[in-house]
Amino acid sequence: MGKQELPLNQLVEGCVLSDRKCEELLYKCFYGYLAGVAYRYIRERDVIRELVNEAFLRIFKKIDRFAFDGPPEELEKAFKGWIGKIMANVVIDRLRSRKTLLYIEDMSKEQFKDIAIEMPDRLAYNDIIALLDCLPPIQQLIFNLYEIEGFSHSEIAKRLNMSASSSRVYLSRSKIKLMACYRHLMETSYGR
Repeated sequence: MGKQELPLNQLVEGCVLSDRKCEELLYKCFYGYLAGVAYRYIRERDVIRELVNEAFLRIFKKIDRFAFDGPPEELEKAFKGWIGKIMANVVIDRLRSRKTLLYIEDMSKEQFKDIAIEMPDRLAYNDIIALLDCLPPIQQLIFNLYEIEGFSHSEIAKRLNMSASSSRVYLSRSKIKLMACYRHLMETSYGR
């Protein structure tokens, strides 16, 4: 989190009371984090900026719903999870409005099995982004929502107007595609 004048719990309380200074500080502290979440789905800087601002509008509107009863040292992690889900929902809404989603092909039962992807410890950030970019938009979206943001298949299905089994199919396909892209990346970049 960026430099701030107040502890996070006081910033949240101030935002609940519509304190503009607290809203400004919260915005400055978490803008980069939310931009990073948006970047997992969309690569256009101007669009990301717009989406982050839209997410903050939703955050400030719903901040009174944020509740945390755990230890104080876990507050920031819980808050990031909460605002990260809001950011992901804003991105989903944008992608849905672009109509870039939802085409399912037939898939054999063997391909439904979960596939583990093992990556070396030194895989660079740009390599990870390149791997995610190799996925079709719907697979990238569902992979990010499930594996990175922590949405369940039923949450994804509800949000994207699909069945939970379709979400599982897309996740499985994304893992298959990521493995193929990963092998190619290892062969070309790391000489394996």
